[in-house]
Amino acid sequence: MFTGIVEEVGRIEGIKRRGASMVLEVACRRVLEDVRIGDSIAVNGVCLTVISFSDSTFSADVMPETMNRTNLGELQIGSPVNLERALAAGDRFGGHFVQGHVDGTGMIESLTPDENAVRFRIGVPEELTRWMVEKGSVAINGISLTLVEVGERHLTVSVIPHTLEATQLKEAQVGDRVNIECDMIAKYTAKLLSRERNGLALKQ
Repeated sequence: MFTGIVEEVGRIEGIKRRGASMVLEVACRRVLEDVRIGDSIAVNGVCLTVISFSDSTFSADVMPETMNRTNLGELQIGSPVNLERALAAGDRFGGHFVQGHVDGTGMIESLTPDENAVRFRIGVPEELTRWMVEKGSVAINGISLTLVEVGERHLTVSVIPHTLEATQLKEAQVGDRVNIECDMIAKYTAKLLSRERNGLALKQ
């Protein structure tokens, strides 16, 4: 479990492709402070398992399903990535419940200055926006953000200067693909309501 509060921005140090999978090596510092083999670290919002580490890097496997559903397959040597260690018992909870299980990706359509913030408009599939509401939560590349606007095939978030400086979004450009994880509570609620509706329909 994660919170969507990015701890640091790492850089891709190595990529070993193995057919439809790969091993990523990520250069970083802070998330290595207490790292162990088997720990979970969110990389651009994707929960990955540490398989090896050094004083300045860690490595993780990326399976085909993750390659297909996220933007990790588009990373290159030097690409910036948002990093967050899994939530520990007793930690301060500053974002929202983030599982690190990406639902899909979206495309940045525009970046618009808005006083002291930047407004991101991101095109997303309709199957994802059905789990979104204005002023609700969404994780974009692992960053906990508040939804400003939700359309049928787009969402808008407003990003403050601190978040821009502390995350990979400061290097984001129009046309970039980003990982989207919808609010876990919204997904479970929608599933339960769907089952109830189906149950009522069957009874009728």
